[in-house]
Amino acid sequence: MHRSCPAKAMTASRALPKRAALLAAALFLAGSALATGAFPSKTVMMMVPYPAGGASDAIARLVNIPLGKQLGQQVLVENLGGVSGALGAQKVLEAPANGYYLFQGSPNELILSPLANAAVKLKSEDFRLVQMIGVAPMVILGRKDLPASTADELATLARSMSKSKPLTYGSVGVGSFYHVLGEHMAKTLGVELVHVPYKGGAPLMQDLGGGQLDFVILPVSQQQLALAEQGRIKVIATTSAHRPELPALKNIPTVDEGKLLRGFNFSIWTGYFVRKDTPEEVVLKLNQALNGVLQEPGVRSQLEAQNILVAAPATPAEAGKAYETEIARYRAIAKAINLRAQ
Repeated sequence: MHRSCPAKAMTASRALPKRAALLAAALFLAGSALATGAFPSKTVMMMVPYPAGGASDAIARLVNIPLGKQLGQQVLVENLGGVSGALGAQKVLEAPANGYYLFQGSPNELILSPLANAAVKLKSEDFRLVQMIGVAPMVILGRKDLPASTADELATLARSMSKSKPLTYGSVGVGSFYHVLGEHMAKTLGVELVHVPYKGGAPLMQDLGGGQLDFVILPVSQQQLALAEQGRIKVIATTSAHRPELPALKNIPTVDEGKLLRGFNFSIWTGYFVRKDTPEEVVLKLNQALNGVLQEPGVRSQLEAQNILVAAPATPAEAGKAYETEIARYRAIAKAINLRAQ
């Protein structure tokens, strides 16, 4: 009968745990590398913090399918409005920081909302900008019979009316981008303006068209331009430094073509964000995919058809720096106009 050697058996038995540990470590490392290299390996969600059918939703539905092709995985749009965009933002923050949940944001939700709304607990720095997608020029619109047709005439009128009957301007709510710009204009000109908040853009435009408001500052839209062509409102100026390279705006002067509001330059951008602690290699993959989307002629033409300028491609580091600059800029303005959380 063959007998096993006790010494050899003992050596083999001692080697088993060591081999098992080495195998487990190798499998773990291989799995980690595979997980990182395979991103994305499942559906990516794109959070739009507003109801379906609005301007933000329209941008998302231009981007999600091309982005899915770039990533090799489906990208689905999710809509969750409420609390100035904070409900959608908070849901993204509560998801794992793995790149599978993108947030479509702008200064409204991620910079101004925490400054103006006491119910919003997130901080701008909780998010990292992966890539801007579009920049919408802003326009100053007036009621049709407002006795001002240029930026300088509006500034002069605001100064002459400041003490007796201050001009009124509307926005979609206290702390919104458009409210902050109105207050910043008042501060810039050293005048009093009366803010009239609305629950949405539709009633705001209705009152402007009806003459109940003196002026508004909003992203340009085809609806506004159509109303202006019909003589129901007037387009006073864009807040750009130069005339935007969009056919619909080529004949509209900028504030910098006058003197009294020169330098009052603003536009509103839209970009895609992830949680700040998302792995660098995942951020790079998303950044490259979004930059690829920006090069697609169909995406570019459809954004420009909505009077949105296509954002310039950027690296993750460049995008991060741009976001930091925007945070600092609007926090300084909010402090200057004494914006307080309510």
